[in-house]
Amino acid sequence: MKIDHSNLKAKPEDENFAGKYQNTTAISQYLVNNYFKSVVKLISLIKDVQNAHEIGVGEGYSTLRIKNHLENLTASEFLQPLVEKARNNNSDIKVFQESVYDLKYDTESVDLILLLEVLEHLDYPDIALKEIHRVSKKYLIIGVPNEPLWRILNMCRLKYLSSLGNTPGHINHWSKKSFIKEIEKNFGRVLAVESPIPWTIVLAQKQ
Repeated sequence: MKIDHSNLKAKPEDENFAGKYQNTTAISQYLVNNYFKSVVKLISLIKDVQNAHEIGVGEGYSTLRIKNHLENLTASEFLQPLVEKARNNNSDIKVFQESVYDLKYDTESVDLILLLEVLEHLDYPDIALKEIHRVSKKYLIIGVPNEPLWRILNMCRLKYLSSLGNTPGHINHWSKKSFIKEIEKNFGRVLAVESPIPWTIVLAQKQ
């Protein structure tokens, strides 16, 4: 399905995707480190991955965290200026431009797709998941904020109070239970779930 990106609610060019990785406070670093420990744990559960592709990498900081744990990893990002930054941060892997709604890989050609903190930003998460389902051969690892915990923690630190703790750009909100339901509806069976505060991350197998 072709998507008119000019009419989307989410405007990624107005968002700061690098902020959480560049925040040097001890608490922020602790939470982010726990997030990626959970991602790596899920990666370790699957042994038959010959190639992997991460979608929506922004400036490539998440890719830096996971690439040593995967064979033949590639990465992509929709905004071309961020593609260049991701390439600079990950010069040892292929990084290219693409939309999550129109992926460039062939049908059933990638063993593992990773989508980390992207789905909450998308106008059409169900369409994105179905396109990922097309390209994926076996597995998906995907993470989103765990709601309403995410908003509660934002409000506790006096952030985004006028929007009841909602981070700018977050237009989808899932609890752990509703997120699992979303993945099983549009991709496949959930094999494992990690819940590092304040996220939900799942490993799913294509069906």
